[in-house]
Amino acid sequence: MKTLTVFTPAYNRAHTLGRTYDSLCRQTCKDFKWLIVDDGSTDGTRQLVNGWIADDKIEIIYIYQENQGMHGAHNTAYKHIDTELNTCIDSDDWMPDDAVEKIVSFWKKSGSEKYAGIVGLDITEDEHVIGSAFPKDMKETTLQGFYESGGSGDKKLVYRTAIINQYPDYPIFPGEKYVGLAYKYMLIDQDWKLLTLNKPLVIVEYQPDGSSFSMYKQYWSNPRGFAFFRKTEMLTTHKLKRQFIVCAHYVSSCMISKNWKFVSESPKKLMTILAIPAGIMLFLLIRHKVKSDKQMKFKK
Repeated sequence: MKTLTVFTPAYNRAHTLGRTYDSLCRQTCKDFKWLIVDDGSTDGTRQLVNGWIADDKIEIIYIYQENQGMHGAHNTAYKHIDTELNTCIDSDDWMPDDAVEKIVSFWKKSGSEKYAGIVGLDITEDEHVIGSAFPKDMKETTLQGFYESGGSGDKKLVYRTAIINQYPDYPIFPGEKYVGLAYKYMLIDQDWKLLTLNKPLVIVEYQPDGSSFSMYKQYWSNPRGFAFFRKTEMLTTHKLKRQFIVCAHYVSSCMISKNWKFVSESPKKLMTILAIPAGIMLFLLIRHKVKSDKQMKFKK
């Protein structure tokens, strides 16, 4: 039995997925399998992966599903992982050659049932850490605790499969394709800590058509998913300023979906009422950005 599953949700990423594959073939430790969840690709991803499976350089499991969005692909991945540890490497990212070795050796040395897993660093291709590294005296943390203590930037999560499967699936809202992946991470943070590994585990490249480049459109197209996520964040964030910001986002999402019961459905009703003016302004901003983007595309 392998120790680690590297899983990759893929939607029309045949042009970048090969870089991920090549990095996995170069790993100095082979104690892993690669699970690819093809989330409805139409660009030849299946044929590409079948060729890699035939080459038999690394163990690959391929699953195809109708498009559900990134969170739906995560749901599917978690149902098929049978290794002790798992980590998601996006289809436009890749791993340093010794990343699996770092994960497995560190976990075997320091890991235990006391922890939910490991949190490591994301870096750019020119080896700059995304955001901040962990303080040298921070041996363990929650993800939220790291950010609330002044930490910043995306971080690579390696979870124990037994832990992450204790928590609910990401909900699927008909007609929507997005629920923030941090939903599960916020829930896990309430019960478990992560070991910090101050070493790079993934090299990231943000794509122009990736979700980080199209958040206004995401807000407009997936309001129920965002409202659901914000309600969870209201209950797990500790800072009042952040709670207010979350409530404003919640109000704007409910306005987009025309859910006028948002105050009664909010777990933080007073803060939600106070955030209504800011939520209306955010709603107007999102609507303006989305309309402007559509007009620009039409002119092109």
